[in-house]
Amino acid sequence: MEEKVITDDHKINSLLEQLIKNCSYCKSAKDEKLIRKAFKMANEAHKGTRRKSGDPFIIHPLEVAVIVSEEIGLGVTSTVCAILHDVVEDTDLTIEDIENAFGKKIASIIDGLTKISGVFDKESNSLQAENFRKMLLTLSEDVRVIFVKLADRLHNMRTLDSMPRNKQIKIAGETIYLYAPLAHRLGLYTVKSELEDLSLKYRYPEVYNEVAEKIKLTEERRLHLINHFSLPIIDSLDQNGFKFNITGRPKSIYSIWQKMHQKNVTFEEIYDLFAIRIIFEPKPDIPEKTQCWNVYSIITDIYAPKPERIRDWVSTPKANGYEALHTTVMGPNGKWMEVQIRSSRMNEIAERGFAAHWKYKDKTAPESELDKWIKRIRETLETPSSDAMEFLDDFKLNLFSSEIMVFTPKGHIITLPKNATALDFAYDIHTEIGNKSIGAKVNHRLVPLSHALTSGDQVEILTSEVQKPTLEWSQFATTVKAKTAIKNSLKSETKNRTEVGKQILIEKLKELNLTPSSRILKKLVPAYNSTHKDELYSKIGSELISLDNLKEILSKNTKNKWVRVWDLSLGRSQKKSGQKEEYDSRGTLILRETMEDEESNYYLAKCCGPIPGDEVVAVRQEDGTLLVHRTDCNTAVKIMSSQGDKLVAAKWTQHKVLSYLAKIQLNGWDRFGVYNTITNAITKELNISMRTINLHGHDGIFNGTIDLYVHNTKDLNNLILNLMKLKGVESVHRVEVKE
Repeated sequence: MEEKVITDDHKINSLLEQLIKNCSYCKSAKDEKLIRKAFKMANEAHKGTRRKSGDPFIIHPLEVAVIVSEEIGLGVTSTVCAILHDVVEDTDLTIEDIENAFGKKIASIIDGLTKISGVFDKESNSLQAENFRKMLLTLSEDVRVIFVKLADRLHNMRTLDSMPRNKQIKIAGETIYLYAPLAHRLGLYTVKSELEDLSLKYRYPEVYNEVAEKIKLTEERRLHLINHFSLPIIDSLDQNGFKFNITGRPKSIYSIWQKMHQKNVTFEEIYDLFAIRIIFEPKPDIPEKTQCWNVYSIITDIYAPKPERIRDWVSTPKANGYEALHTTVMGPNGKWMEVQIRSSRMNEIAERGFAAHWKYKDKTAPESELDKWIKRIRETLETPSSDAMEFLDDFKLNLFSSEIMVFTPKGHIITLPKNATALDFAYDIHTEIGNKSIGAKVNHRLVPLSHALTSGDQVEILTSEVQKPTLEWSQFATTVKAKTAIKNSLKSETKNRTEVGKQILIEKLKELNLTPSSRILKKLVPAYNSTHKDELYSKIGSELISLDNLKEILSKNTKNKWVRVWDLSLGRSQKKSGQKEEYDSRGTLILRETMEDEESNYYLAKCCGPIPGDEVVAVRQEDGTLLVHRTDCNTAVKIMSSQGDKLVAAKWTQHKVLSYLAKIQLNGWDRFGVYNTITNAITKELNISMRTINLHGHDGIFNGTIDLYVHNTKDLNNLILNLMKLKGVESVHRVEVKE
């Protein structure tokens, strides 16, 4: 035991000294003293506590501090906050103790990093969503909260091996849903890429390992290609007096998998597996933008460019501050090569995002993109939905999405999320303009408010004093500002209708010598297809409901009906109480192929239709049953990120008892007899039953779908491989079954 303690102490001290030595902005004795003081407080507070991996707990905050300091490049304040980020949550220390020792600023950041405590309404809210909201509230005061939180999440992902499978799935899902997009939005490309890769590693370990292995196997060929491609460029840049560095960066494992998944192509079919990056030291007295185009001109003199693949983020930087010039050129071996051109300053911002220049922010400078983003966060938080999950969706939709830039009639630029409509533009200018909108002119052409805008559009809003928002508007509004304004306007009208409806009902009941009571409302609400009393009042006030049959409804005796429902639910409960779920030694739920019979306590989700062999996760429902999703199902990913406590790790047994419905999509050349060849291969050679076949040809090409019954993913993959070998079949892939 003594040897273990010595080893731990050595590891801890080594990490502390590394932190102090490599901290970019921790050069004075005062800075070092502050970091040692924070370490001493955290080390004493966490003494005796260990992580799941077996390491002393203090190693985690030290590793987070190293990420904050070395990888993100923040200063002493952020480093101290990283060391102390868990003390309030996990020990007896309070925010007041932090404030007394380190001052208000550090205490404020620690408060933002401390996880929220207390109990939430589990039906409408999610602990993670509420925690995320609290973190964002502090972000609007000090952006360093988010940088430290991302460093914390990155280290947790790096050490996820020691967690049980269901926790791994939950944390990985939450990371890909919220934290990776957040890192991207703040321009932390390196952090974002690693979070995405690690999330993929724990969600689909086999896929991750397969892609990683293929990247490793192609490394030698990649280096040869880079050298062959770069030599003429190096000579030409040298002749033009540029100081530069050329590297060949492979795409991240996640981005390769995503492209394979979305475009249904193999690893070998992806032509832009890596990008050539040219980072130059800018010459004095010549604008960086001009020098970027000079480098571009040199490259395209050697290799022919692909015109539609130029990305100019030098003239108009991305919303996260990213600046670069991207082009795709035809390389010497007939292969397209992506080339990224950046100055050393642009590269620093590309790697570290807002963290690279936030520290040096000039208070008198025009409003930066980061300030605008935080301003939009504040707007979102000022009018949050009562439902934390709805808030989380709105936040993700509006602040993580791609952006477009459109112009007012006077030429001012307005930044909106991708797919924003003319109505979103109107509300972005002013709430009252949005409320009074009747249409718009986009590029001098009259369009409806639902018209989707694209970058470069010039938009003019047409208004009318008699116009009011309608419920239909909320269906095509995309921004939080527009949705909130419409909701508030409709809410005030609904409130009036509710009051009117309530008075009408009271008057009608008076005629029957009755007064409103919970017993009467329990009869009326379901009778008039309403979910609660306010909806009932609103429908009455809007004249959607006539109360002519009120007496008849109230005279109905519902006693027997309620007894029958109670009996049924009681019978169902008794039946389920005798059921047993099977788990393996690691606590993973065993899914048997007989699962959907009367004895089962778990069911297949209709949204993604999992079959044996798919990577799956189970979600515990309110009634105790388990709903099984594929792990790549959008619904499942959302649940992973927000309701981790309901997740149960699951896996299939390997038996061939039942057949499961699956759907494949095919296309190819419409040659004579191709349909017959396909159906024969499925039914006769592979002995698989088809339920529906829907193939049609046009202009020499056929496409369509086939619904068929398979035992598991192995059978399905085998079928796809065999069909791909058939003459005339160009592509085959699995698609979701929509019942």
